[in-house]
Amino acid sequence: MSSAWLLPEHIADVLPAQARRIEELRRTLLDLARGYGFELVMPPLLEYLESLLSGTGRELDLQTFKLVDQLSGRSIGLRADTTPQVARIDAHLLNRAGVSRLCYCGPVLHTRPGTPLATREPLQLGAEIYGHAGLEADLEVQELALDMLHAAGLGGLVLDLADARIVRGVLAGVTADAPQLQDVIAALVSKDTASLQALTRGFPRESREGLLALLSLYGDAAVLVEARRALPERALIVRALDDLAGLARHLRSTHPQVRLGFDLADLGDYAYYSGTRFAVYAAGIGDAVVRGGRYDEVGAVFGRNRPAVGLSLDLKALSSQGPLPPPRCAVRAPWGDDAGLRAAVRRLREQGETVLCILPGHEHEGQEFDCDRELAPVGDQWVLKAL
Repeated sequence: MSSAWLLPEHIADVLPAQARRIEELRRTLLDLARGYGFELVMPPLLEYLESLLSGTGRELDLQTFKLVDQLSGRSIGLRADTTPQVARIDAHLLNRAGVSRLCYCGPVLHTRPGTPLATREPLQLGAEIYGHAGLEADLEVQELALDMLHAAGLGGLVLDLADARIVRGVLAGVTADAPQLQDVIAALVSKDTASLQALTRGFPRESREGLLALLSLYGDAAVLVEARRALPERALIVRALDDLAGLARHLRSTHPQVRLGFDLADLGDYAYYSGTRFAVYAAGIGDAVVRGGRYDEVGAVFGRNRPAVGLSLDLKALSSQGPLPPPRCAVRAPWGDDAGLRAAVRRLREQGETVLCILPGHEHEGQEFDCDRELAPVGDQWVLKAL
């Protein structure tokens, strides 16, 4: 029999030190997004399933907790991703004709962890641009992602670029059912040459050779040159390669300290993205710390098929990386009814100071704060003294 205080697997409390780090990061990153012109939105944690899962594909459906609304009797879900909700807000509530820059930060829930050590309750922070189809929007999102990671204290950044249009272009004209195509994508993701050869045996020669070539098209900028030689010369593929080259030129100019990589068979969330996509890695961290890209079809189910590009990250995971901020300095004060003492404490707090009033009988506590000063009586005044 399990103890009543045990939490479900991959669900955990956030204790003071980490909570402080998460909250400071949240404020810093949202302020950065605001500096780019992004407006904060707060979608609800619960929505009717028809809206929450519209157009998002099988993977998000499997990741979504579902229950019955006791008021309406309809099926509702706990969001597993915030992007579809933001697309709904852009399409139906804001309904702007021009560009919308929207950001958000809130918990999402997953039925299963993404990796063996991951939480099932990430704190998702994201930023999305709606209404602009040009590469300028992609670049702005990528630059914001890099600025966020620098602000979090991460170094040794590597930005990997890919494009969902390349695989779609290679598969153009291929006759195959959905399960077979899913197996092809899985073989590309795992770079399983033997399986891919078997699955594509009946494909047109040009498409088959292009898919097999994708398995080795990863590395530095030379990948783009090799891709133009090895992949079918189709308009969709050419546009994708041109866009990737354009993004790389700009990023090399503006962020020379960031290493660029390419993996043209990177197909995570293949059905979700419609164009360029990226993942940012940091030194000493195995998984990507930020992911993003273009998903122009995300608003189609809401009646507004607007261009869209964005980024997202798990603030909980990010908070555990990078250097820990130093404890915030605080003022130690005795507890008492003296009017002068209470006035001095209020005045310091109004000035932005942290004042820790030590309760009677706990004079040796308060070590969770870095108390470098104390309020002490000097005559009929209360003054700050260094500890």
